[in-house]
Amino acid sequence: MDLYIPLIALGVLAFGFAAFSVVMASLTGPKRWNRARLDAYECGIEPTPQPVGGGRFPIKYYVTAMLFIIFDIEIIFLYPWAVAFDRMGMFALIEMVLFIVAVLVAYAYVWRRGGLEWD
Repeated sequence: MDLYIPLIALGVLAFGFAAFSVVMASLTGPKRWNRARLDAYECGIEPTPQPVGGGRFPIKYYVTAMLFIIFDIEIIFLYPWAVAFDRMGMFALIEMVLFIVAVLVAYAYVWRRGGLEWD
């Protein structure tokens, strides 16, 4: 049971911080609500209704999401590689260079196609 005490303490601390944050936000936050505050927030752009029935939806959102996922997966692979690099040797270095080159090729493709431009 002594092994679980730090884990339980961390859980209690996390729950206490979350509860404290919610309570303090409701006590100290603004009390006057207007229509603009109740609307959905879309990166500072006024929300517009989507056309009903088969209207085209811009693909840039999905390209940005896929780019984020690619770089997120790259970071997930880089952490264990960096921790165990000294035990893996030259093979791991070559494999990681090939992986980063593949990711950079995808990044260059998206950049060239204009996927990083916000119009």
